[in-house]
Amino acid sequence: MATRPPRGALDLFRSAGRARHEAGWHRALDTFLRKLGPTWQATPIRRAVQTGCLLLYLWLFLVVSWPYAARFSSQVLPDKEWLPAEIFLWLDPLVGLSTALAARAWNVALIGMAVILATSLVLPRGFCGYLCPLGTVIDLFDVFLRRCLPTRKARSAHGWTNVRFYVLAAVLAAGLGGVLLSGFVAAIPVLTRGLLFSFGNLQLGLAKNWGMVPPYSAAAWLSLALFFGVFLLSLLGPRFWCQYVCPSGALLSLFGWVGRFKRQVDDHCIACGKCLSACPFDAVEPDFGSRTLDCAFCQTCAGVCPTDAIHFVPRLPRAPGGKAEVTLARGLTRRAMFGSVAVGAASAGLLRWTATGQARPIRPPGSLPEAEFLDLCIRCEQCLKVCPGPVLQAAGMEHGFEAMWTPVAIFPHAGCHQDCNFCTQVCPTGAIRPLTVAEKRRFRMGLAVVDAQACFPHRGELDCRLCFEECTAAGYRAIEMRPIRLATGPVPEGAFSPEQIEQMGQIQAPFVKADACVGCGLCEYRCQAVWVGQQHRLQRSAIVVRAS
Repeated sequence: MATRPPRGALDLFRSAGRARHEAGWHRALDTFLRKLGPTWQATPIRRAVQTGCLLLYLWLFLVVSWPYAARFSSQVLPDKEWLPAEIFLWLDPLVGLSTALAARAWNVALIGMAVILATSLVLPRGFCGYLCPLGTVIDLFDVFLRRCLPTRKARSAHGWTNVRFYVLAAVLAAGLGGVLLSGFVAAIPVLTRGLLFSFGNLQLGLAKNWGMVPPYSAAAWLSLALFFGVFLLSLLGPRFWCQYVCPSGALLSLFGWVGRFKRQVDDHCIACGKCLSACPFDAVEPDFGSRTLDCAFCQTCAGVCPTDAIHFVPRLPRAPGGKAEVTLARGLTRRAMFGSVAVGAASAGLLRWTATGQARPIRPPGSLPEAEFLDLCIRCEQCLKVCPGPVLQAAGMEHGFEAMWTPVAIFPHAGCHQDCNFCTQVCPTGAIRPLTVAEKRRFRMGLAVVDAQACFPHRGELDCRLCFEECTAAGYRAIEMRPIRLATGPVPEGAFSPEQIEQMGQIQAPFVKADACVGCGLCEYRCQAVWVGQQHRLQRSAIVVRAS
């Protein structure tokens, strides 16, 4: 008969089994991370933060900003928005600073800028290394390239090392001149706009119907080219955009320069070169010292160091035998910096000059006056993403280059729903002011005008009340039906009674009450959908909204 093992031996056996099981998981995780690359294997905490921030960003973009529900109401967005959909736009430091300079006014994004710049005193470019969803997607694309092009080698790009500072100088100089250029190059606006024109439209087409997807203009294709160009730059080297082009990262680098901590390499360094090849920000010198303005404190280099020679310590005098620090691979030149400022200032003047005389677009409800709107609109397209219909679309070149990618209302595509104020709730800079639904219903976007040459009742051809019914159902009651006289021609005597002749000689036609119309465009969309889209009896809508 078998004897029962002592309790202590059984516990030891179970502990050994658990240890073998955990060791197997650890080996599997380590193998998986090594396949992804040295930076993923060396900094699991950073990668966990990056993954969490990317998933959060996608949740806000694809789920919270999705305006459709089984039954539409003004609560569709508030019920999902436990975190503001525009939170990552607030955290991009260039968004707050550039809009404040261009508008000469405070905006809410300055709070996010202050928080991120304060953290950069401890973690220089910590936003780039940990929080920025664009940087994380670029990292994933780098992994894809590494798997598809295993022989790819990073090219020496030190000639590009200061480009981001020159781009930053041009953007800030243009902002001082009253023109906002940061929306073209800042990290989070580039990502949000690119996702809207790609995956956002794909989501709309698959989940709703493809007829709701706005047509692609030259401006939309240009935005997509910029978006995908950010990733194609990785063919030149890992995180090429982040290292050498991104002006948001340049602004963070400047604040990190005066930070309280630094990367330090002590005399245990054996010059193995692992830190040099693993650094995703090209911040390690050939002698394994540090380039201060490039380092993001991601600690990847410390994770791959076999001798634990790399430390991130308070900024104190360099320890004996430690590696030296340099500011940049190449110094900023005064001539290039002045040239960048001149380009930014000249761009501001040129864009304002070319905007003169352009037709005024119809802006979203809550928009500031046009000049102030252009100073604050960061062209992130967040308002387009939350717009049902969608009514709002990105402007092309028809309103001037300065207005490109700014939101405009296109009513033949859809009307502005009377219970929707979503676009007023997600603007990160205040170009669109927050409005309640009641305030939105009183805000004038434009004024509807009846085209008597196209309208069937005004032409005396057909009794039509579509625009009147739509406006009345929405609660605006800005269109009324009035009788108008028609030419009846000669009537045989005695064929009809005077009452019948009177009735035949008039028709009810729509007229807009200017004091009640807010320019929501519901009337224009209804006329367009029925008589132009379905019946093909008109070439254009018989009632259109004009900017007021």
